[in-house]
Amino acid sequence: MNVLARIKQQYSAFSKSQRRIADYVLNHYAQAANMTASKLADTVSVSESTVVRFATGLGYLGYPEFIDALLEYSRSESSMLKRMESLSLALENQDVLTKVIHSDIDNLKTSLHKIDRKGFDGAVDALLQAKNIYIIGFRSSACLASFLSFYCNLLFSNVRLIQTNSVSEMFEQILRIEQGDVVFGISFPRYSRRTVKAMEFAKSRGATIIALTDSEKSPIAPFSDCLMTAKSEMVSCVDSLVAPFSVLNAFIVSLVLRKQNDVATAFEELENIWEEYDVYDKRELTDENPNHLSF
Repeated sequence: MNVLARIKQQYSAFSKSQRRIADYVLNHYAQAANMTASKLADTVSVSESTVVRFATGLGYLGYPEFIDALLEYSRSESSMLKRMESLSLALENQDVLTKVIHSDIDNLKTSLHKIDRKGFDGAVDALLQAKNIYIIGFRSSACLASFLSFYCNLLFSNVRLIQTNSVSEMFEQILRIEQGDVVFGISFPRYSRRTVKAMEFAKSRGATIIALTDSEKSPIAPFSDCLMTAKSEMVSCVDSLVAPFSVLNAFIVSLVLRKQNDVATAFEELENIWEEYDVYDKRELTDENPNHLSF
């Protein structure tokens, strides 16, 4: 049961002060998720101890756990407008650059601490043994899927990136998924319904499912055989994908190390092709004259 459902369920038993807290949280959960206990207390004109008791009365260990539940709900349910409304509160009188980068650092630290190493290693094994690899990620997660697909295509010959805005076209592209195939699904709040449907379909076909998402409570997590999580908590309407990109980076490096002997020849051939067809610009700025291009 999510945090707002808990509040609604117990609403009739609340005191007058508790109902003031409940009414505010139900109507302004995105803003409340960025408030300290004292700030919320001042906002609804109750004591700080009443706010803390309200949180524990809902079944949470304390106010921090209550806020975590609000943040989780806000990330998955908040409209862009609500996120914008909470933005000014979260960044009030703060240096935006410092706040955002520190938030990303926290996401990286938490992701490193919480990621399931067995899920990570299992995902590497699954891709190395896959008959076909399907990579799925829509909306803000599309850039993650594209990043993974780019490097997997350098390592494997059986990679398919699913890219479409049409549900019917998506199913046309994954129609032949079967046992022995691996589907790598990526989804972060707000979760794409198309990704969930694709993962459900692939699971029903007997494919091995790898999921990269923000938590075990994600709607794609139940379909996964190998689950990797990365914290994507944002301080604004912009999704933070720094930690997910870092996890994918580590994942790709692990694949390269496991396929080291196989890919060495392929990489050497690629370098020759890139050289022959001038894929990369060789011009560099000189130290003596940063505005002068050397050829």
